[in-house]
Amino acid sequence: MDKRVDATRSADRVSDLTTLVDSVRGLAATAGLGSERALADKLNVKRHQLRRALKVLRNNGEIAPAEPKRKALDARNGESLVQDTNPLEVVEMRLAIEPFLARMAALRASPLDMARIERAATTLAGTDSGAADLRFHKAIAAASGNHLAETFYGMLRQVASDARMRLGRNQPSCPKRIQQRDAEHRAIAAAIAARDADGAEQAMRLHLVAVQKRVIEHLHPITAIA
Repeated sequence: MDKRVDATRSADRVSDLTTLVDSVRGLAATAGLGSERALADKLNVKRHQLRRALKVLRNNGEIAPAEPKRKALDARNGESLVQDTNPLEVVEMRLAIEPFLARMAALRASPLDMARIERAATTLAGTDSGAADLRFHKAIAAASGNHLAETFYGMLRQVASDARMRLGRNQPSCPKRIQQRDAEHRAIAAAIAARDADGAEQAMRLHLVAVQKRVIEHLHPITAIA
C-alpha cells in the first residue's frame, strides 16, 4: 500500500512540474520571465519549485542560461583598483564621501564615538602620522551609522594607502604640517561633538581641499607654484 502511495505522489510531482514548465514556457514566449522572485509570486509557487522548471527549460535550450552570480566585494577588490587609479582620483572620491560621513557622524555619533573621534584628532608624540590620520577618519566613518558607507570608505583608504607609496612616502613628515592637520581634525571633531552637521561637513571639506592641494603640489610642483 505504501508503494502505491509513493507512486501516486511521484506521479503528482511529475504532473505538477510538467504543468509548471508549461506555465513558465508560456510566460517566456509572451510577457518575458523577469526576476525569479516576481515570477514565483506570479505563478504562486515556491522558488525551489520554480528553479526546477527553469532548469528543465534551460536544459532544453528554450530559455537563456542563468546569469552568473555577482562576486561579493572583499578586500582584494580594493587592491585590484590600485592599478587603475591615481592619488588625485583618490582624493576626489574622499571629497565626495567624507563630508557626508562627517555630517552623519554629527547627527548619529554616540558619546563614546565622540570621545574616540576627539582623542584621534591629535597625533601623539612618537605615533606614525599616517596611522593617526587613518584612525581619525575611520572613527568618523564608524560613527556615521551607515555600515555600507563605512565599508566602502575602508576600501577607499586601502587604495589610498597604496597610492601614497607613489608620492614618496619615505620622506619625513613635517611637524608643522602635522600640527596644521591636527588643527583641521580638531575643528571637525568639535563640530561633531556640538552636533553641528553643517559645520562638520564644511570643516571636513576644507580639510580635504587642503589634502588635495598638497597632492597636486607633490605631483605637479611647477604648476602649483605658478
